[in-house]
Amino acid sequence: MNTHSNEISVRLKNIKCNFGLTTVIDNLSLDISKGEIVSLVGRSGCGKSTLLRIIAGVQAVNGGSVELGGEMVDGFSFIEPEHRSVGLVFQDYALFPHLNVRDNVLFGLRHQARRGGHEIVTTILQRVGIEHLAERFPHSLSGGEQQRTALARALAPEPAILLMDEPFSNLDQGLKERVRAETLSLLRGLGATVIMVTHDPHEALSLGDRVVLMRSGKIVQSADPRHLYHRPNSAYAADFFCPSAKVQGEARNGFIETALGRFVRPACEVEDGPCILFIRPHAIRICDEFDGLRARIIDRAFLGDRERLTLRFDGIAETMVADVTEPLPADLGHVRAKIVSERLLVF
Repeated sequence: MNTHSNEISVRLKNIKCNFGLTTVIDNLSLDISKGEIVSLVGRSGCGKSTLLRIIAGVQAVNGGSVELGGEMVDGFSFIEPEHRSVGLVFQDYALFPHLNVRDNVLFGLRHQARRGGHEIVTTILQRVGIEHLAERFPHSLSGGEQQRTALARALAPEPAILLMDEPFSNLDQGLKERVRAETLSLLRGLGATVIMVTHDPHEALSLGDRVVLMRSGKIVQSADPRHLYHRPNSAYAADFFCPSAKVQGEARNGFIETALGRFVRPACEVEDGPCILFIRPHAIRICDEFDGLRARIIDRAFLGDRERLTLRFDGIAETMVADVTEPLPADLGHVRAKIVSERLLVF
């Protein structure tokens, strides 16, 4: 976990942004501390990339204000992007094809004295681990090498804030995980304030000190990853980070009564009366033949480190998913399973 200060690096206050008659950002407020790494996540069209452009200064607000490092940059006054000390890493990296790696990075320092600029480029290429690629051109680089070149270019001017828009989306899965880990280690070492846009829930949870979930131009929930995953404040947040089976229930006297049986009410705020039980894959535990409830296996998918079972319990129309790490017989048609009360969510 990154250790960041109490100093506010980014302050968004009552931000509104419209595209014609369409509201894209709706009265949004958010503070980000210096040195904090924030994952901005949500489905397409929720406004997360627009919010990034507002911070960068390439999109003006229709209401509210933006402060960077305590300075007003949009609202009552407007400061141009090149004067905001903000670095940008785009989804497609936006490298110049006619420039080699060194000159691509040097382009971000075009206002710097040439000698000093070359020294800075040499240092940042070493820190990002691509000094051996300095004379190569973008077309000859792998996806991970292009990503690191774009990161080096954004970091070379030593911006106070780094904005990253889907920076790993163009990488293959295996390469993506390695480059993400390397990038995160580098950014933590630099103590950078980072806002990273992603649509991938798992990426958001694994990278951010804090995850900000957006929907329709508003913040649904903002919290550290573990809290957000285990204590979502709404059905939308619960489903976004882990799709669940839903079972109708009745909350009464500390219990939830359902067609699957009675469960101890989880430690969450829910009033007595009708409710919906959210059952995530890790809340279903396969047990021996004399325990639990009988479930028919509808489908199974081998995922390497685990097997994902699609189950149908008696009396429940909706199928449920369970992840199993123990090997099961190939011809197995039924299992016995328990629902773990402590892992349930109720809304």
